[in-house]
Amino acid sequence: MIGTLYGIGVGPGDPELLTIKAFRYLKEADVIAYPKKGRGSKSYAQQIVEAYFSPDEKEMLGLIFPMTKEKAVLQERWDETVDAVWAHLSRGKHVAFVTEGDPLLYSTFIHFMRTMQQRYPDVPFEIVPGISSINGAAARLQLPLADGDEHVAIIPARDDYEAMKKAMEEHDCVIFLKVAKVINMMVQLLRELNLLQRAAVVTKATSKEEIIWDIEKLDGESLEYLTLMVVKK
Repeated sequence: MIGTLYGIGVGPGDPELLTIKAFRYLKEADVIAYPKKGRGSKSYAQQIVEAYFSPDEKEMLGLIFPMTKEKAVLQERWDETVDAVWAHLSRGKHVAFVTEGDPLLYSTFIHFMRTMQQRYPDVPFEIVPGISSINGAAARLQLPLADGDEHVAIIPARDDYEAMKKAMEEHDCVIFLKVAKVINMMVQLLRELNLLQRAAVVTKATSKEEIIWDIEKLDGESLEYLTLMVVKK
């Protein structure tokens, strides 16, 4: 018998935003797998889960996903991580793969699931949705993302001034993810469009490490990866 692979969203940061269903599946799973950048590092999703489960009571499996764009290296590492999880599934163990936010929204789990389906197509899956950082940030800011017929866009921020400008111009509300690497350009764009007072930047929304930034003072700041920007016109 092959174990079930659960893709579980554990929320944006606050452990209390874990759903009841996610908690139940984590409790029932034999193994909790989580993505991390390197040996000895601790993942954000792991920190959330450890509010409820410790390595003493649950088998924890850290999966290293390297930060590289070399396709051959990436594929080799993806195969290795999938094989590591398959080693447990093939023995009938149920594995919960946890990810911050939602498992099907810009998540490491998406490619992991596809690779697992290609290599081991008989593995059964169940997905447990989670509260995304988008919803978490909106709640912390007390900012309605959409009302009535308003349009909302979710866009990974990138170093393309005209594309980011077009997104702001064409939508009532835009959530820019992964904004840290282009924050100076984005602040400049907000000034050009006179939207500085209509934007908010949040790092690690809802967590104990949450920061809601003063956009006027963001020039030259080095922000963490888990930072988003909301622009609501």
